[in-house]
Amino acid sequence: MTGLAKGLIISVAVVAVIAATGIGVGIYWVSTHGGEFLERSKQTMIDGAKFGKGTDNQGCVTETISRYKQDPGFSSALSTQLFLQGCLRTSRETPRFCDNVPGRTEFIKSAQWQAEQCAHHQLRDSYCPQIFAKVQMFCDMRRTTQ
Repeated sequence: MTGLAKGLIISVAVVAVIAATGIGVGIYWVSTHGGEFLERSKQTMIDGAKFGKGTDNQGCVTETISRYKQDPGFSSALSTQLFLQGCLRTSRETPRFCDNVPGRTEFIKSAQWQAEQCAHHQLRDSYCPQIFAKVQMFCDMRRTTQ
């Protein structure tokens, strides 16, 4: 067996061990914290829905960005997305809110629009676009029901 073949076999084995470890850690985390995470997620959506009843679509985005700026990062991006989703469902319509929002399947326009929105709100991390993806989902749903 050549040195290249041995190196390849060892590399594949190392990647397999790392992947198996990652899967094991993920399963452990979900089994020990999954219920707590689901409960917090439900409550965040309820909070968003309550807030949405007193504002319009743009007010939901403004509040979501404000919340995210207080604690930016991965977990905050997830919770603010849930808040925004709940909020947009119950908020009043903002005229022309979806006019310049590209559809989610317009991949290049979507990426550009999300980057523009993040820059406009002075958010420069990699999680920000996910927040505006929720706006796109909302606008896509609204367009299909009109």
